[in-house]
Amino acid sequence: MLLVLELDVADLAATRFAISPLSETVRAVQLLDGRDTPAFNARWVRWVRAELSRRPLRLPRLWPLIVNGLSVYPEFLVPAPEVRTPEFEAELDRLRAAPAAAVHASLRRVWDGHPWPESARELDARPRESLAEIAAELGECHDRLIAPHWDRIRPVLEADIAYRAGLLANGGARSLFSDLHPDLRWSGGTLTLADTESGPPVSKVMLGPDGVVLMPSVFNWPNVSVNLATSTQTMLLYPARGAATAWEGRTWAGGGREEAAEALLGAPRVRLLTALRSPATTTALAVRLGVTPSAVSQHLAVLHRGGLVDKRRSGRAVLYQTTELGLALLGEDLTATGTSAS
Repeated sequence: MLLVLELDVADLAATRFAISPLSETVRAVQLLDGRDTPAFNARWVRWVRAELSRRPLRLPRLWPLIVNGLSVYPEFLVPAPEVRTPEFEAELDRLRAAPAAAVHASLRRVWDGHPWPESARELDARPRESLAEIAAELGECHDRLIAPHWDRIRPVLEADIAYRAGLLANGGARSLFSDLHPDLRWSGGTLTLADTESGPPVSKVMLGPDGVVLMPSVFNWPNVSVNLATSTQTMLLYPARGAATAWEGRTWAGGGREEAAEALLGAPRVRLLTALRSPATTTALAVRLGVTPSAVSQHLAVLHRGGLVDKRRSGRAVLYQTTELGLALLGEDLTATGTSAS
């Protein structure tokens, strides 16, 4: 099946990038359904299952909606982000405020010709109360499964957006779309996606208002996904470059090397060491980690004096990078090679 998105000039002008912690939470939960897991996300899945074996997570409203045996789930569960990097709570507020008409329409699109789970029937009958209950379940999922790793995930997504912005600046929409995913093709104002799901040979995506929101994802790797219909903006999720690095260099069994490093250096400096597996400037680090450049500079000075980061000049910029000593402190196997997505 071929999915077709027809983008006119106005659509292209409004197309933008965003990071959605809500979308990443939903995609992450879907990885727990027992199907094949991409190899580089397997570490996270094993960690989650160990955590849930100690304290289970009950999702009676959410789980039947997003792990439903179908190729789609209700689009109103993840409204398009209004800004580039929304706060998770702001996204939950928009979910709770989803219009009842959009809820009813989406449920009927998803379960057309299929038996409705009880959760969907409840949502259809009393959308406001059910949305609040679903938001509460998503909040617990995020707090327990995503928030402990967000300092690793967010820099990967930010770095991907910076790379794509460069492609757009240098080569326009053709360059941008041709590099997002092997199954995407851009030609003559039309973006096509080869979809393996059964259906008609060609299906036209019903675009939402105001262009497309392009969203890199760690948990959607290696797939690319698009809203077939939506009450907000159309979202296109694609695999972030270097997504595997979100899970590299950590001991996952608990009480490991990274935890010991945090006890020795403090969490902010360990986050810097982790982020600096790839070279970066002070300003770039501040943006990625959401702190001030002066705070980054102070921590980098300490790490540099201790031999944990190197610095070198590249043109007018100074690039920092974690040394082998710093990587060893994080517990990284220096003989291993990482796997990255592109």
